[in-house]
Amino acid sequence: MELWPWVLLACVASVSASWQKDAVLDRHWELWKKKHGKEYPNEKEEENRRMTWEKNLKLITLHNLEHSLGLQSYELGMNHLGDMTGEEVAALLTGLKIPDSWNQNSTYFKLQSKVRIPDSIDWREKGCVTEVKNQGACGSCWAFSAAGALEGQLKIKTGELVSLSPQNLVDCSSMYGNHGCNGGFMTYAFQYIIDNKGINSESSYPYTAKAGPCRYNPSARAATCSRYVQLPSADEAALKAAVAAVGPISVAVDATRQTFFLYRSGVYDDPSCSQDVNHAVLVTGYGTLDGKDYWLVKNSWGVHFGDQGYIRIARNHGNRCGIASYGCHPVI
Repeated sequence: MELWPWVLLACVASVSASWQKDAVLDRHWELWKKKHGKEYPNEKEEENRRMTWEKNLKLITLHNLEHSLGLQSYELGMNHLGDMTGEEVAALLTGLKIPDSWNQNSTYFKLQSKVRIPDSIDWREKGCVTEVKNQGACGSCWAFSAAGALEGQLKIKTGELVSLSPQNLVDCSSMYGNHGCNGGFMTYAFQYIIDNKGINSESSYPYTAKAGPCRYNPSARAATCSRYVQLPSADEAALKAAVAAVGPISVAVDATRQTFFLYRSGVYDDPSCSQDVNHAVLVTGYGTLDGKDYWLVKNSWGVHFGDQGYIRIARNHGNRCGIASYGCHPVI
């Protein structure tokens, strides 16, 4: 059963004195809690969560009405994050820390002139993307993004798709600028793998959603990294070229809007989604849906988020959510 550390967030979510729960929703609240294994430590906390859930449900209902009228390019849905606010999502489910500079193993992406860039690509269809994971209440998005990018390169180079260990990165890369469940950055993770001469597989070093002592085992090494490549900042054309020519690319986005974490389908294009990035994800493809260009993005919030764990973010629309600002990938 899922029990979030709500005590840490008590100051964020307080019940409004004027708020009254809608009794018509009692059954649906119980059904939603059962589906997602929700438990709360006391009645007061459940009332807080219920208030947030009802507010989010109203937002979803009104937004989807606008979608049915052709006013929105995406739909929202009541998922496992429906009892959270944007501030809580930022505190518990993101964790990106932007580095002050790139170190010596970073090179800039340059597209070879002979490479053909297709109109669309989905690296899942090429067997280069592992199953969607769930980082839980740990700010380790950076570790999942980095592991995902290296998984793609490993498959392309060796023909073998292996889930690599985010926990290995959470536990062992602190001296490179990462802070376990308190945030980090993908290139710091790549640098650790370079210097460590490897990373373990997920099966040999499973995820715990909390930081612990480093338990890297050289005999269980599943992949290596020789250097990493930084993409030009805020250049969506360069990101498209990299996704087409290289494979899945680590990126950063603003993920704290309610419309983002309650996304269900379509092309996410919320003008309020800023370029102040806070969450690391993985671009696994791009394309066009109903006339709108999009980036296909793998998240690390489990399969109940979005479209089976994925979100399509608007492409060629002013670097929506800052998606092209911090693109990077490892090289084996």
